[in-house]
This record gives sequence, structure tokens and C-alpha cells, in this order.
Amino acid sequence: MGRWLVLGGTRFLSRAVAAEALARGHEVVCAARGESGAVPEGAALVVVDRDVPGGLDALRGERFDAVVDVARMSYAWVRDALDALAPTAAHWTFVSTVSVYADAAALGQGVDGPLVPRRESGDGATDPEVYGGLKVAGEQAVREAAGDRALVVRAGLICGPGDGSDRFGYWPARFARGGRAVVPDAADQPAQIVDVRDLAAWIVAAGERGLTGTFDASGPRTTLGAVLDEVAAAVGAADLERVPVAPDVLAAAGVGPWAGPSSLPLWLPASHVGIVARDTAPAAAAGLRCRPVADTARAALEHERALGLDRERRAGLSPAEESRLLTHP
Repeated sequence: MGRWLVLGGTRFLSRAVAAEALARGHEVVCAARGESGAVPEGAALVVVDRDVPGGLDALRGERFDAVVDVARMSYAWVRDALDALAPTAAHWTFVSTVSVYADAAALGQGVDGPLVPRRESGDGATDPEVYGGLKVAGEQAVREAAGDRALVVRAGLICGPGDGSDRFGYWPARFARGGRAVVPDAADQPAQIVDVRDLAAWIVAAGERGLTGTFDASGPRTTLGAVLDEVAAAVGAADLERVPVAPDVLAAAGVGPWAGPSSLPLWLPASHVGIVARDTAPAAAAGLRCRPVADTARAALEHERALGLDRERRAGLSPAEESRLLTHP
């Protein structure tokens, strides 16, 4: 078994990767501030602050069989990690995003599609193009430093237990509550998700066998209607009634797509449906296996209940907002 370093390891994907590597018998070191939660039992935590220059110096020169970096919003984090650790790492996985693509509308694109311009600074939390540009810069840095030891994973919408975005989880929580539920009248819209546990398992398996290259990593292409059907069948209350509302009516009522307050998650305008219709066949051929949406829905609902179904959400409609739509469509 090998020695793995997970940059992070305290929440969502990075924690799932650490847990999977442990389950497969590896020694796992997690490098994090330790403020977002605990590392999985059995992993070692090295406290680091990647916002501080030289923050990874405590690990500089150590040898790892695999390094996994999920750095979301900072090119400097990626650059500094490579400087400290890439020379002695046998394999390097960088988790990027499908937001790197310049054409968000085209269906069925592969990894050779044009990219957004490289960005080395900016607020990727509020601007998707900045976020994508930061990831482009990170990808380029990884390829330059790790070369033929690098795996770049352009992840799609990651769902399941531990998700802090409130996006996919909105639907299991809402359908389990039952009654009349607003859904976008866009059943034929493309949709594509990946369960965090499946993505983590693939990343670890890929690191074990030294897989390299660039992959769009998400589940098979399907439709929004099919996803919502599977969620409803898995966790929907007996009295659930889905009420389709036209996209123009939703927009006029101030309901946004995809994410954020007053939104209907997974719904997208035509200008962006390409991000949920990527060509993921190469990842599947390289071993990415995705469970049924129903399994993800049940796990997401359990996570939602643990967080509290009545909490203020980061994405979705509040009961009051939904009631207004149903009363005055």
C-alpha cells in the first residue's frame, strides 16, 4: 500500500478521497487548517495554512505515492503546493471543473474544447468565469510541474453526502416533504451529476494505477426530468405532486437557475446546458462507475436531515417563495 497526501481532507470531496484511500489500506496524511471539520478516522492531520507563504514547508521534500489537490479558488495554493511537493510525488491529481470550458452551450463536447482565459487572481466564488480561469491556470501549472505524472479531473456537479452547496440536496428534501412542489417545466433539459463517493473511489483507483491525462468526470448524460423522476421515486412522499412552471414564468418571478437563494437547482438556461452534457465516455472507459441517482438521493436526504430541513438554504426556494409561485403562477 502507498502513502497518500490529501490537500484538505476535512470536507466533501477531499474528505471522501481520504476516507476511500484509508479504506483501501493506504497511509493517508491530510494537510489542512482543520477548521472545517475532522479528517477521517485513521488519517494523520498536518495543520497548514495555504494562505501563508511557505504554508506547506512542513511537508516539503517528503515523498508521497500520490497527492490529491482540490484547491477551489486559489491559483497561489496550487502553485505553492507544486513547488513544495511535486518534485518528490509519484503521482499528482488535480481536481478541476467543467467550468473551464469557454462554450457552455454546446452538447457533447470533450476535453479538447476551448477554454476560458487563464486567471491567476480574482474572486472565483462570485464569478464563474474567474473560477474557471483560476482552474485553467491551476491545470497548466500542474502539467508543467508534474508532467507525465499528472491527472487532471474536470469534475461536473458533485452530489451526495457532505455537499455544502445545497443544490442537488434541495430536491430530495423538497420531495420528501410532499405536497405541491414547483419544478421547472424543462424535463428534456440535459442533466449530469456524479456522486461524491463514486468520484472519490475513481480518483483513488486512478492514483493507484498511475492514470494520467485529462478527463471530464461526471455521470452519464441524462435529462432533468429523468433525474427528478428518480429522486421522487426514491424519497418522494406519498402525497407529492410536482407542478411544472414555465421557465419564463420562473424568471419573471425572480427565480434563478442552478444555485443560490430563490433558485431551482439543476435547471439551466440554454446558454449553459453544455456543462451538464459533457462527453464522459473516456472517464467511464477509465473506470469511473456511477451509482443510480436514487442512491445519491437517499444519501443526500440523510445529509439534509442531519443539517436540518428547516434551515436557511444556500440554494432552492423557501416554502414562502414556493407558495407564492403556486398561488400566483
